[in-house]
Amino acid sequence: MYPDSEILFPARSIPELRNARPSKAWQALIDKLSKLPETSEDVLAFSLMMIRLNNCLTCDLDSYRASLGCTQCARRTIQGYKGSDESLFEKLEEARREVKSFLKNRR
Repeated sequence: MYPDSEILFPARSIPELRNARPSKAWQALIDKLSKLPETSEDVLAFSLMMIRLNNCLTCDLDSYRASLGCTQCARRTIQGYKGSDESLFEKLEEARREVKSFLKNRR
């Protein structure tokens, strides 16, 4: 396995995405998430969003993405994202609703 590669997007990579987009709103979001525990609903929602954007479920050890490592793959995905920050925040909100629903149904 490559040194920075995991099965799914790791929360430890979140702080490394701070400068991947130039907006203050993005940087503030990353700063906020970086201070939260990995089990926080917000961090879980962000990770779910990144798993979808990065296509983590299709990554395998022989892929170019795996050779980059999760952090670099995520950085490239966010930097290359063609939508606006607002559309990313909408995706995050959708993931947050899904996480909340999942956690509520587990209890």
